[in-house]
Amino acid sequence: MSSVHDVTDANTWGPGIDEAVNAISRGGLVVLPTDTVYGIGADAFDADAVAALLAAKGRGRQMPPPVLVPDARTLDGLATEVPDAARALVEAFWPGGFTIILRAQPSLQWDLGETNGTVALRMPDHEAALALLRRTGPLAVSSANRTGRPAALEAADALEQLGDAVTCYLDGGTAPGGVASTIVDATGEHLRVVRDGAVSLEQLRAVAPVLGAGEEPGGDTGEEQGEVPAG
Repeated sequence: MSSVHDVTDANTWGPGIDEAVNAISRGGLVVLPTDTVYGIGADAFDADAVAALLAAKGRGRQMPPPVLVPDARTLDGLATEVPDAARALVEAFWPGGFTIILRAQPSLQWDLGETNGTVALRMPDHEAALALLRRTGPLAVSSANRTGRPAALEAADALEQLGDAVTCYLDGGTAPGGVASTIVDATGEHLRVVRDGAVSLEQLRAVAPVLGAGEEPGGDTGEEQGEVPAG
């Protein structure tokens, strides 16, 4: 049976964080609050746990989850060929509602799904989430909802949708953002937004040159957009 723990107060969230760490170490799933929406997380290096996460959401391997990290210094351990512009965006918007897609380090022993050698990374701006991540290391995290349903803004919303598929629920109150992270793909010749979210295109462009979704170099708008990663 799932457990629910109040993590609204750093002075009392110790037992809840302990239980979540234990769940992750046993290959279980955890629902955690973030600065955008609630997430469902698993050990990024446990292929069975990641498969269980996708199954809990009703999602296939073609939509791999992003990875949440506790510190920007984790970037070079998980990604390679990081463009200077991508580093500038990370410096400006981490922690926060900003996800960057990069080339994954080829030596990493993980299976997040059909990533085509990439990884989507984010550092959340939420103290309870960071407290967990500092102890577990990188977690594969997607929005805490069944595919096709709204992302959970309360732990109770996630519990109603995901039930006993999740071992431990961390209740941090209402998600403060309510908007999913902005996703930028930095694996091509040009940085490009593939999902609009918490960080606006104008904010991104104040830091580095970034193309909007469907926009071509020079300002033209294409007719097609690539598949948008979830999470």
